[in-house]
Amino acid sequence: QEQLVESGGGLVQAGGSLRLSCTSSGRFFGTYYMGWFRQGPGKERDFVAAISQSGGYTNYADSVKGRFTISRDNAKKTMYLQMNSLKPEDTAVYYCAARVSVDSSGYYNPQRYPYWGQGTQVTVSA
Repeated sequence: QEQLVESGGGLVQAGGSLRLSCTSSGRFFGTYYMGWFRQGPGKERDFVAAISQSGGYTNYADSVKGRFTISRDNAKKTMYLQMNSLKPEDTAVYYCAARVSVDSSGYYNPQRYPYWGQGTQVTVSA
């Protein structure tokens, strides 16, 4: 039902910045609680950041607090992840995810998100 496509990944030097985008082709973007997850080499898919339907609430993994900012533009059916002060440890495939929810419960759990994009690669060189 919901199709999500990530873009904006690439290769960047440590300390640099990237802005990821997630665009929906579905009908209900504004009703979804959304999140960013990432999966590094040899790692499991981990939570990065989440944002409520209207953008009023956000959550971040401790490892990215103060460096990453999640936002959304429901008119454009797009979610963003602004990544600053990038570190080699941030290297991963970044995934956009969406779910219908009554609150933020389980925002950090990828199993609670039924809709996923195909991912975009972010590589940070030392």
